[in-house]
Amino acid sequence: MVSHPEYAVAAELDVPIETRDGVELATDIYRPADPETGEPIAEPKPVLLDRTPYNKRGRMERHGEWFAKRGYVVAIQDCRGRFESEGDYYIFVNEPEDGYDTVEWLADQPYCDGQVGTIGTSYGAWVQTALATQDPPHLEAMFVNQGAANGREATFRHNGTFELRWLCWALTLGGGFAKRALEDEDVQQRLANVDVRDVLTNGPVQRGQSPLRHIPDYEEWTFDIMTKGAASDELWEEPGLNFEAYYDEMADVPTVYAGAWYDSYTKATCDNFEGLADRKDSDHYLLMGPWTHGWNSYPLPSWNKSYSGELEFGEQALRDYQETRLRFFDHYLKGKDTWSDQPTVQYFRMGTGDGSQTRDGRLFHGGEWAESEEWPLPDTEFETYYVHEDGRLSTAEPTVSDSATSYEFDPRDPVPTIGGNCSSYITYEPREESILEYPLSERKLQDITGRGGFDQRTRPDTFGAEPPYGPLEERNDVLVYRSEPLEEPLEIAGPIRVRVYGSTDAPDTDFTAKLIDEYPPSEEFPNGFAVNLCDSICRGRYRGYRDEPDFLEPGEVYEFYMEPYPTANVFGEGHRIRLDISSSNYPRYDVNHNTGGPLYDDREYEVATNTVHHDADYATHVELPVQPR
Repeated sequence: MVSHPEYAVAAELDVPIETRDGVELATDIYRPADPETGEPIAEPKPVLLDRTPYNKRGRMERHGEWFAKRGYVVAIQDCRGRFESEGDYYIFVNEPEDGYDTVEWLADQPYCDGQVGTIGTSYGAWVQTALATQDPPHLEAMFVNQGAANGREATFRHNGTFELRWLCWALTLGGGFAKRALEDEDVQQRLANVDVRDVLTNGPVQRGQSPLRHIPDYEEWTFDIMTKGAASDELWEEPGLNFEAYYDEMADVPTVYAGAWYDSYTKATCDNFEGLADRKDSDHYLLMGPWTHGWNSYPLPSWNKSYSGELEFGEQALRDYQETRLRFFDHYLKGKDTWSDQPTVQYFRMGTGDGSQTRDGRLFHGGEWAESEEWPLPDTEFETYYVHEDGRLSTAEPTVSDSATSYEFDPRDPVPTIGGNCSSYITYEPREESILEYPLSERKLQDITGRGGFDQRTRPDTFGAEPPYGPLEERNDVLVYRSEPLEEPLEIAGPIRVRVYGSTDAPDTDFTAKLIDEYPPSEEFPNGFAVNLCDSICRGRYRGYRDEPDFLEPGEVYEFYMEPYPTANVFGEGHRIRLDISSSNYPRYDVNHNTGGPLYDDREYEVATNTVHHDADYATHVELPVQPR
């Protein structure tokens, strides 16, 4: 039986925890207390640490109270340079040592029984894995929800491109609550008046001219991650940004890597589990739901929602986030038998719904939970689907010679992003009130791209789209390859691999790939429904995950290797498997200007003629992780 709420809560706020370089990190400590006296109990308890850049008060303090009532000491800390903590902020660089120092400080307190566990989502997941690279002696368990693995490969940057969500984050949740912005009303007002959509539309922004110029340290790290693409740059070897490089040194403690099929960290979550489960002796778990990034705020009991974008999965998709974490920590920190029946891998198999329309207009994609002892799943058979000149996607290999399709890629007219593995593509709602009248912390955030599964057609609220609105497949720069309607359901679960054999007349360009579950027309959806499952991109100069740039020779055929994020989906009878290939997906990724110029802040543009080859020698294809029927 899990711990029940038997205690009152005593809180000590803004406790200074000094790090090795003398910086003090403000930490709120929540302790179990006697229900009658309100005094903290004397018995030492396990400590749960949550480190955040988003302010340790408000929603975060409710987490502290929730676990403290159930017999845990909870420490919630503002990261260095954020809110009440001292120091200068450079995204993620100081988190490994700061986290280590905090774990060991907490373990030395009389209220701690010597065990420290860590919790947190998104940034709060980054900082957990960051401190684990330092192997703190008293770290005993981690519940890592939606965090990174390798910042250069697929988080900050993605196969050579830049994920523009970090510019959006820097302009909103990052810069808006920087120390200088919090201390200077004029600076915060300037940032509050920025519409990120305008910055994206008028970009690329330049150093010293961006809205971040008012907080120069934030502008510095933002431009660093936007413009530094080579692995030789020491930034990408920092233990706070590249955990994969430190797997061998990482703490060996029971860990849950939790994520979601439409999360911005889907690949990283699976990569961490794959990279560490076999390396470490401790129990490691993978838990993947059908959700998008984040989870519903306390006190809502469900783990995210039963829908993602325009897809509905049903109530079976809901999970109790707090109770799941409690069962894990009760088992590993308190010795209760609350986690022994948890499978090593638990994932949500999407796509078993009937495709009907729900009352709120979503498509009922449905799904169910499944489990395994391994990931990738042990019985996976990777099946290759090849693209053909007539638009077919088939397991039959091309036999023709010299077959290819070309299109013009205009970087000034990129393919719009419609949902997917997106997070932080946000802007604050435009307001006429001043910061004093309507503080930034109270302003609503507006989504720019959508997140989750969407019918792949533009509409009036699609960023970057212009009328007439319609399916992306009707664009001249999107190549569409689809299978015949399936005679029986096909289940996939695991990593996806795409190899586009492409050529261009430019010194550098991008190729993109998007896997789609294409529903046939129905009475409720007369135009069918093209469900985006996952996507990826490859920048030519960094093709094959190159460490250093290697520009393209016009006309030469290259392999553009991509890894759309893992997924688990059943393509229903009558559905088609579809692969869309293009050269942009904006603003999910920054747009290649085709000039071979500097990353991100190139001011020149060239239209490129890009060619996808689909013949016997250069067989463009997607490899799908097919599961036994």
